Amino acid sequence: MSVEDAMMSDANNKVDKGKGKAGELGLADLIVSDALPWVEKYRPATLDDVVAHKDIISTIDQFIAKNRVPHLLFYGPPGTGKTSTILAVARKIYGSGAALRNNCLELNASDDRGIDVVREQIKTFASTKMQGGGSAGFKLIILDEADMMTSQAQSALRRVIEQYTKNVRFCIICNYVNKIIPAIQSRCTRFRFAPLPQVEVEKRLNHVIKQENVNLTEDGRQALLKLSRGDMRRALNVLQASCPACHAAYDVTGESQVYQCTGNPEPADVEEIMRTMMNDSFETAYQRISSLKAEKGLALQDIIQGIYDFAQTVEFSSATRVYFLDQIAQVEHRLSTGGSEKLQLTALLGATKNAVELAPR
Repeated sequence: MSVEDAMMSDANNKVDKGKGKAGELGLADLIVSDALPWVEKYRPATLDDVVAHKDIISTIDQFIAKNRVPHLLFYGPPGTGKTSTILAVARKIYGSGAALRNNCLELNASDDRGIDVVREQIKTFASTKMQGGGSAGFKLIILDEADMMTSQAQSALRRVIEQYTKNVRFCIICNYVNKIIPAIQSRCTRFRFAPLPQVEVEKRLNHVIKQENVNLTEDGRQALLKLSRGDMRRALNVLQASCPACHAAYDVTGESQVYQCTGNPEPADVEEIMRTMMNDSFETAYQRISSLKAEKGLALQDIIQGIYDFAQTVEFSSATRVYFLDQIAQVEHRLSTGGSEKLQLTALLGATKNAVELAPR
């Protein structure tokens, strides 16, 4: 999302705080707001709106108040508020007008991963003076998904950071901090954004559900929270995709609709798969699972995640549980590297049969 989009999101947040203000905002504003994906429509406009991470927000607030903002490195799983936080920081420093557009550059490093973007766009922006921006005294460059940059580009970036520190602050955002070279890590203040607590995800979901008048059942709400796994972006995307207003086939959003939209197996399906793998013959179990996959459009990768969760409730000994989870991990790894689903399903069946044999009688 560009800085201009962030400004639009700021305006749209005013819409979600007061749906009855159509006369003040005008029809065009409401149309733009309704057309936005919910992850953008309800993106936090200020640091106070950011969900969770209060220690991080408090620390950054102190940096801004004392005008001692360092280079920043935000890392952690997707959907935990990294980009939203730095965009809120940019608005707090520069406001939401021309100063923000002129003094803040946001790049998605997964698109522009080579050394040319460092030499051209970043260096050109960093070498020019500020245009407005109040007392900040520096420009801000946001590099999203920086873990996708090549090592050569990161080395060039390290030199730019050193050369233009007086004029620019960098915010490096990534999912995997180990993919950022140590020379960049050592020049930044690091903040880890952990998966959001379920209570915080639920609080934000309830706000969106109320604003959008989503007809969501309680089991649908619990399915959303379970599948989000601390990822607010995923939770909002699934909620929007499965809500009746966006999906003509649904009158109400329940557990079944949520699982159908994500392609994940329902808990009842996972339970049936585990039961047939543990109790039926190899051939019967293979045919039953293959039929269920075809009938419901399930991928083995998604089934494995459900099996992992379900396996925690099975009464295995510690040694058996370790063996079974290790086998599941190997099957998942082989699938991720292009392994055949048919072969990996037989491997999963074999591992389950062995685990049952190892289990105490």
